[in-house]
Amino acid sequence: MYRKGESVPQDYAEAAKWYRKAAEQGHVEAQYELGWMYRKGEGVLQDDIEAAKWYRIAAEKGFAFAQSMLGMMYQKGKGVPQDYAEAVKWYLKSAKQGNTSSQFNLGEMYKEGIGVPQDDSESIKWYSKAAEQGHADAQSRLDKMKDK
Repeated sequence: MYRKGESVPQDYAEAAKWYRKAAEQGHVEAQYELGWMYRKGEGVLQDDIEAAKWYRIAAEKGFAFAQSMLGMMYQKGKGVPQDYAEAVKWYLKSAKQGNTSSQFNLGEMYKEGIGVPQDDSESIKWYSKAAEQGHADAQSRLDKMKDK
């Protein structure tokens, strides 16, 4: 509620305090949200290493959004060493749970051969899964691949 300013004045620092309390008690969504706040510098000093730490904790518990964000951190080398294969690993875990961002990112990685062998059929498979859920960029990529 503090993060969004719902029924209380918006206060990122207060939100981070409460997310931390819940995260330290094992609440997976709070772990993800605390990672988000560190990545964005909302209520805390921006810190990609700390963001990756909290994303990893939630990702290892199977939280798809955290898995997707951890994949992105590895892909971009933010808070962790850049490692495309590790990015693919986390995107796959998330994509298999239906996360459209991870499905799209896998489509991109297979299309370009980043962290995986280049494979248009795998790229189309992941773009299609994301597009079926309304991911506009995935639909656009599919249209371009069909036009070739």
